[in-house]
This record gives sequence, structure tokens and C-alpha cells, in this order.
Amino acid sequence: MAHSLSAQKRVRQNQKRAARNRWRERTLRNALKELSDKLLHTAYADCVEPFKKACRLLDVTAQNGVIHKNTAARKKSRLAAQMKAKKAAPAPASKR
Repeated sequence: MAHSLSAQKRVRQNQKRAARNRWRERTLRNALKELSDKLLHTAYADCVEPFKKACRLLDVTAQNGVIHKNTAARKKSRLAAQMKAKKAAPAPASKR
């Protein structure tokens, strides 16, 4: 347990930052899951907005130091490749 006032303050700051980083990671994971689900089950047009949201969150999360900038770039590149493949694929036939 911290005894000095400055050490106690540092503990409080670290807890606050850790909670904020957990929130950012959770938000990012949820956005990536949403995009993954859309890529599997919907048309390309329905994937564009979740893709933009996921890329924006990856950038912000990397900028804040929660994930490494190269990790964000790698994930964005892979998502872009999936989007490109989804756009090139023929549209799924609708059931009648």
C-alpha cells in the first residue's frame, strides 16, 4: 500500500487510466465483432459503415497507446482485404 500522498495519487491515476483503457479495448473488440458478423451474413453495402467505425476506433486506440500503431495498421489492412473480397464476390441469392 502506498504511504506518501504522491504515491497514493499515482495509484488513483493508474486505476483511472486502466479503466479507460479497458473501456477502449472493449469498444474496439465489439466494433470488430460487429464488422465480422456483417461480413459473414450481409451484403457489402451493409458492411461499409461498420468498417469505417472499426478503422476509426483502431486509429484512436492506437493513438492513445492502448494498442501498438503497427497492430492497428495490420488489422485495418486485413479488414480492407476482407472488404475488397466481399465487394468482388457475387451477391448472395435471395430465397423465394
